[in-house]
Amino acid sequence: MIFTERLSLLLQTGVSLLEALVVMQQQTDQQALADVIGSLAESIKEGKNFSTALAGHPKMFSAPYVSLVGAAEAGGFLPEVLDQLLRMDEKSLQLRSNMVSTLSYPAFLIVFSILVVVFVLVVIFPKFEDLFSSIRNQLPPTTIILMAASTLIRGHWPILLGGLVLAVWTLSLWLKSTVGRVVLDRVMISTPVLGDLYIKTSLVRMLGVLGLSLSNGVPVTVALKACQGVVENSLFSGFIDSVRTHVNEGRGIAAGFQNTPFIPPMVRQMISTGEQTGKLGFVMSRIAEFYERDINKRIIVISKAIEPIMLLVMGVVVGVIVASLILPIFKLSRAVG
Repeated sequence: MIFTERLSLLLQTGVSLLEALVVMQQQTDQQALADVIGSLAESIKEGKNFSTALAGHPKMFSAPYVSLVGAAEAGGFLPEVLDQLLRMDEKSLQLRSNMVSTLSYPAFLIVFSILVVVFVLVVIFPKFEDLFSSIRNQLPPTTIILMAASTLIRGHWPILLGGLVLAVWTLSLWLKSTVGRVVLDRVMISTPVLGDLYIKTSLVRMLGVLGLSLSNGVPVTVALKACQGVVENSLFSGFIDSVRTHVNEGRGIAAGFQNTPFIPPMVRQMISTGEQTGKLGFVMSRIAEFYERDINKRIIVISKAIEPIMLLVMGVVVGVIVASLILPIFKLSRAVG
């Protein structure tokens, strides 16, 4: 984003591309970025296209970025496209930030709750074990279960810890496999509430890139191929492949959207309308903007709903633990009385 913003500003002031890159290299404090800019400048000196030079650094410049820059070079409107790319990156970063901030609070509460429960089981419950042994047949079921869990954790914690590490490692390897990734991607799409949010987030990324690409003269097949680097879900990647197949066979881009069940009906209708009217790029950009606003609204609603739900869950956990300790003490006091 910093690179794009500075380059766009320099080009708009009338500086040539090579001069702009040289100036940016001299003014960049980050050595890694300066090396990349220096490499780009050398490629321009050798007579290469800017998009070709960018393609030599795939970790920094994505396939959609390179495709759009290539189309802008051919059309002579590079500064304008750089501005559009910057705005798109800013929106994507804001959306990602909103989602992370929404999910970080419940994640913290879950981890904190687990640590508290483990602490109670390992430190607190053993102190009452001898006290409760005299009325073991009268203990509530929750107390018996928690005491058994306490004994299990204290007596076999190396095995449990090793098993947990092994399970996490095995799960991570499985998720990296083709089968595991497909299963995870299906779960992500089919999960209630979060699945709908995930689908719309992927659509925002995909349609945003497609709309920007098509509006700036990038061929449909090239734009679709570049979009596969934007979405990480294998089902979405397969969907994009299907759309490319429909386009190559002359059936149009709307036909590929019609045959995909997880694409919302509104998107199918608007894509079909955009293709018929010849304003497909404009329509895709508008859909991406609409869903971006919808996602931000949903994130606000979810963030407001998560807090009381998590507090309720923590309250239930704490209540069960406290009741499991206090009820047996009451029974002991009555027995003594």
